[in-house]
Amino acid sequence: MGNDLTTGPLECLFTGAVWAEGPLWVPSSRTVRWSDIPNNRILEFNPATGSTRDYAVGVEYANGRTLDADGSVVQCSHGRRRLERDRDGTVTGIVDTFEGHRLNSPNDVVVAGDGGIWFTDPPYGILPGTREGHEGEQEYGGCHVFRFDPASGALAAVVTDLVHPNGLAFSPDESILYVADTAGPGYGVPLRIAAYPVRDGRCGPRSGLLTLEDGHAADGLRVDVEGRIWTSAGPSVRVYTPSFDLLHTVAVPETVSNLCFGGPDGQDVYITATTSLYRIRSATTDSAARYLESNHH
Repeated sequence: MGNDLTTGPLECLFTGAVWAEGPLWVPSSRTVRWSDIPNNRILEFNPATGSTRDYAVGVEYANGRTLDADGSVVQCSHGRRRLERDRDGTVTGIVDTFEGHRLNSPNDVVVAGDGGIWFTDPPYGILPGTREGHEGEQEYGGCHVFRFDPASGALAAVVTDLVHPNGLAFSPDESILYVADTAGPGYGVPLRIAAYPVRDGRCGPRSGLLTLEDGHAADGLRVDVEGRIWTSAGPSVRVYTPSFDLLHTVAVPETVSNLCFGGPDGQDVYITATTSLYRIRSATTDSAARYLESNHH
C-alpha cells in the first residue's frame, strides 16, 4: 500500500495552542486528549460534537500519554519530572527517580502487553529558558529510555545510547522498539529513528537506523497493525516500512509533533501540529490500541 494509506482531506479540528503534543484516543469518553504544553493545559476534542474543551489546567506541563490495559491514562509530566496516572481525573505519581536521582522530563510513553511501562526522558522540560516545565539539572547524567515494572516497582534503563530519546512505539509483536532521537546536528548526531530488538523486557543492541537528512525531526510516532511506522517529520506525517522505506507522506500546514489513531473504528489519524489538532482518515489502525482494547475487554 502507498497513497491509499490515507483517504479524504486533512481537516483542522482546533487551533489556538502554542505547542500541541501527546494526542491519545480515550475509548471510555470517545474523545481525543492532548497537551498544549506551554499553556500548561490538557485539551479534549469530542468528535461527536466537534467541540474542544479544557480537560484540565495547571497540569505541570504534561506531555505524551498512552492507554493502560485497565483504561486509565498514563502520562508524562515535565513539571513534576515524573510518570503519572490519570484515572477519571484523579492524577497520581507512578515513578519520578532513577537510582536516587530525579528524572529529567518524561516525554512519551507506551505500555507493553506484559504491563511494563516504557518511556523516554529527554531534557526539554528542564532546559534553560524552557516554556515546557521548570529549569533544572540532569541529575542522573543522561537521557535514557526506561522500563517501569508496576509489579515490582523496578525502573530499568533499557536504551542509553541516544542523545534525546523522544517518541517511541513497539512493532505489532513487541519484538522491536522504535525510538526517535530529536537531538540533531547541534549535538553531533543526525535526526533519526532507531530500532532495538526486545526480549524479556530488555533491549538488545541497535538493529536498525533511519537518518532524516532534511532537517525534519521524527518526534512522535505510532506503528500500525501491519508494522508500518507513522511518524511526524516537520510539516508532514510520513509512513515507513519496518525496514525504513518511505511509503507515504501527508502534508500538514504546521510542524507536526505527534499523532495517534482513534475514532469509532480506530482508523482516524489525529495529528498534533504546533497550534492545531488535525484529522485524516486512514486504511489501518494502531497495533497497540488493538492489543490494549482486546486485553481490556
